[in-house]
Amino acid sequence: MKKAGNQSFLIRLVYILCLAGAAYNHARTVAEYGITYDYGGLPLFVCLFWTALTFIDPLAAIFLLVRPMLGLALTVAIIVSDVVINSWVGLKYGFDMASFLAQLMFLVFVMLTVRIAWRAELGACIPSQPEVTH
Repeated sequence: MKKAGNQSFLIRLVYILCLAGAAYNHARTVAEYGITYDYGGLPLFVCLFWTALTFIDPLAAIFLLVRPMLGLALTVAIIVSDVVINSWVGLKYGFDMASFLAQLMFLVFVMLTVRIAWRAELGACIPSQPEVTH
């Protein structure tokens, strides 16, 4: 495996571990309160989003292994939307600061590293050109 491929794999592995932790937290909430939990009376779109992450986070983790570019795109979409929604919830109802800071740190990490992984995976998709000899 080339250096870029190793970097991509390590970056994706960190994403997978973070997504697995998040999925575990969402699954624990669903197991304790049920799939229709209202999170203490939060708006329906927030409840639906947070419950959906129970299934979307592990799906992204799987894609990061079997369809890396799709997994990278889904990971970016998840963490950006999660931080946006959680920022709104925090401003309106109050922050769980430890959880929010962890999500914010993951967002920063993803934004700083996704381009490296994306380029490596893009390069892996492009067949190498045969050498031309004269």
